[in-house]
Amino acid sequence: MSETGLLKYETRGHTCIITMNNPPANTWTPESLRELKAKVEELNADKDNYALIIASESEKFFSAGADLNRFNHDDKGQAFEFIGAFGEAFEALAHYQGVSIAAITGFAMGGGLETALACDIRVCEEQAQLALPEAAVGLLPGGLGTQHLPWLVGEAWAKRMILLGERVKAPKAEQIGLVQEVVPTGSVLEKAIELADKVAGQSPTSVRVCKELIMAARNQTMNSARALERETFVKLWDTQDQKEGVAAFIEKRKPDWKNA
Repeated sequence: MSETGLLKYETRGHTCIITMNNPPANTWTPESLRELKAKVEELNADKDNYALIIASESEKFFSAGADLNRFNHDDKGQAFEFIGAFGEAFEALAHYQGVSIAAITGFAMGGGLETALACDIRVCEEQAQLALPEAAVGLLPGGLGTQHLPWLVGEAWAKRMILLGERVKAPKAEQIGLVQEVVPTGSVLEKAIELADKVAGQSPTSVRVCKELIMAARNQTMNSARALERETFVKLWDTQDQKEGVAAFIEKRKPDWKNA
């Protein structure tokens, strides 16, 4: 259990499972958001960690995002602090050095969906519904939702979800690429763990630099990225994992990764 009690932590092999623990709707608070950021930074420094899963124990709610009671005031300073906590936490999650997986159960609304958008992979249960409804209450998706969603599903669907407040059910979410897989109710954590276990078969140093290159494609041209890709490829020769990976393949054995 975390210091605030709003997050639970479990380690399974090379994977950390972070379970939101603020029933009934798993709303985020500035405190839990700061703790999420700190946990991601801690995992980045842990050479034995390769993956993380964001999960919920509730079939009905993955997360409803922010508690609107926390926005029912005229204090701009307080509003800035709260939205700053959202942005910093989800930016940290997006730049996590391993592979992050959102195991979405029921409603993923507002900051709840933004949590999932900051992850590398999203899987959801068949009862899940996803939305960014902030404009309906005079707000906007301030946890990088306006930035991540268009990259993942395209501008048109991002506009439908954000500007029209359209709620997307699991089959449509898979169809438009918002989630990668829909699974039966009660099985999403098992699926997420199955995916996370695949990460352990990959060189963690290779995963880290591959993810950096993939994310860099959002803000640079292919021509400029081509040189960086080649340069990074050669830099892998300075890592123990490159030597171990090739040797293990030639010797027909399982690699013993050092994350170094």
